[in-house]
Amino acid sequence: MPKDDYTAEQIQVLEGLEPVRKRPGMYIGSTDSRGLHECLREIVDNSVDESFAGVANTIWVTLNKDGSATIRDNGRGIPVEKQKKTGVSALELTMTKLHAGGKFGGGAYKVSGGLHGVGASVVNALSSYFKVVVLRDNKAYFQEYKQGKPLNKVSEDPKLKTFEGSGTITTFLPDKTIFGDIVFEKNKVKNLLRDRAYLIAGLTFNLYDERDEERLTFYFEGGIKSLVAHSNRGKNTLSDVIYFTKDNGSIACDVALQYSDSYSENVKGFVNGIYTTDGGTHVTGFRTALTRSVTDYYKKSVGSGNGKEESLLTGEDMKEGLTAVIYIKMPSESLQFESQTKAKLNNPEVQGFVAVAVKEGLDTYFEEHPSDARKIVEKISLSARARMAARAAKDAVLRKGALEGATLPGKLADCQSSDPEVSELYIVEGDSAGGSAKQGRDRRHQAILPLGGKILNTERAHLDKIVKFEEIKDLIIAIGAGIGDSLNYDKARYHRIIIMTDADVDGAHIRTLLLTFFYRHMPEIISRGYLYSAMPPLYKVASGKEVYYTYSDEEQAEILKKIGEAKYNVQRYKGLGEMNPTQLWETTMDPARRALKKINVEDTEVASNMFEMLMGEEVPPRKKYIQTHAKLATLDV
Repeated sequence: MPKDDYTAEQIQVLEGLEPVRKRPGMYIGSTDSRGLHECLREIVDNSVDESFAGVANTIWVTLNKDGSATIRDNGRGIPVEKQKKTGVSALELTMTKLHAGGKFGGGAYKVSGGLHGVGASVVNALSSYFKVVVLRDNKAYFQEYKQGKPLNKVSEDPKLKTFEGSGTITTFLPDKTIFGDIVFEKNKVKNLLRDRAYLIAGLTFNLYDERDEERLTFYFEGGIKSLVAHSNRGKNTLSDVIYFTKDNGSIACDVALQYSDSYSENVKGFVNGIYTTDGGTHVTGFRTALTRSVTDYYKKSVGSGNGKEESLLTGEDMKEGLTAVIYIKMPSESLQFESQTKAKLNNPEVQGFVAVAVKEGLDTYFEEHPSDARKIVEKISLSARARMAARAAKDAVLRKGALEGATLPGKLADCQSSDPEVSELYIVEGDSAGGSAKQGRDRRHQAILPLGGKILNTERAHLDKIVKFEEIKDLIIAIGAGIGDSLNYDKARYHRIIIMTDADVDGAHIRTLLLTFFYRHMPEIISRGYLYSAMPPLYKVASGKEVYYTYSDEEQAEILKKIGEAKYNVQRYKGLGEMNPTQLWETTMDPARRALKKINVEDTEVASNMFEMLMGEEVPPRKKYIQTHAKLATLDV
């Protein structure tokens, strides 16, 4: 566009909540499942803030059959009187204007999860129906909205006074034009409420799912110590939960941590009840102090006389088997987050404060509990030795230049394109399916890497063993991003990595082994959205000249119903190798017709525990899981 065409007429002014509907991702992060549950979190945290203010002790959350959610608290109730400056009800201002609310002046809320005063109004803008009932001064007021616009003035309705006391009741129905057909997931809502119940002593959460009539209550008095203990249930821990707290008058810090003999890490940061999914300065301060404290103790005791190894302990070594919660409380007007979704805390003063609190707390604990300290430090030094051994093995296996394509695996049929954004890597089970895939693919953009059977279970394997395993070594070299401490995701040669295994028990096992590898050793491949699972058809139905491919038993039944009494032949595909190249392309690899499942991690703690239970060394938890879910299994035998 020529510069002369850029005039004042092209400057748009978005009124009211229009910018929210225009760019919802700026306010809730995304319009997928995570964004939908972010909306619920915003409303729940408004009620939690009433608890921080000392005026609410119970929150009710209902997931309604029609797809809406209702959140009620027994707080003060949002003010409804008209504001002198605008002549508009305070309730309407709060629900329809960005940056309007009681969390700016510091008078109504000292501590709150709210930051920009946009939570409720943003959810309102993204809802096809939104209703607020305010119980205040022994009266009931309400206002209804559609896509953020009021349908009526704030009115009193005595019939709505069905609850004693004061409070706020919010119901919202997410707009399908924004979120599609995504619905609230009970497990995500349970995790949201459970975390907050752990964090806030004396606050009760009641969850009612109208869809299956399940009722749950969350109330804990043990605080974050209980949260850490809950996260480590079923694991072999190295000590009791370590807990300490510090308060300087403007910032309060609670920290709880515990090591287990597992290989995974689970560290959560919270600020005023908000789970900061991307961490921030409070988590950075914790990690810095943990490394210093462990290293200092190692120098004084375990490593005395060594003079070498303690200097090699790194923050990476501290992660293995660590579960921790860092909880910060501070005045809401002082909070600095990276975005409206409050995923990352940015306050620089918090980092130093937390670092001092953790260093003091851990130093004291180590002095008073030398047996526990020794177990923890030995666990960490073992991680360090394993890391150094893995680096040596990796350097021996992945020679310089190997990742640049000079020594790509011979079994890899690479694509012609060198642009990662359009390149795909199919990880295929077996040489037979690999042969069909190589013949049927679009060789311009699709690469094929056949795997010879089941790969190593990487859940309990150190990196030195992993890089020596032929099939995984080939996979690492093919992807090109490296492994371990030299891992660089920007060097990944494919931005779509597709696991394509048979639709049987063995295929499911191989897929699980591959998912374990990516989750434990290349997690950002998943978080960047690069990992997918192919969806090959289960059946081929031929009736005359018509051929149908079906991907589930339900779809199969629909096709047979459509065919009716006509003659037909059904073929059940148990392996990808049963398809010729043309069939494999048409059903599973053609971007215009195929179906892919995108792999993502909704809850890191749940995912980590699942991998550990399914793929770890402990047999009893796995046996219990199999016994519990045996009746749900569909066995094709």
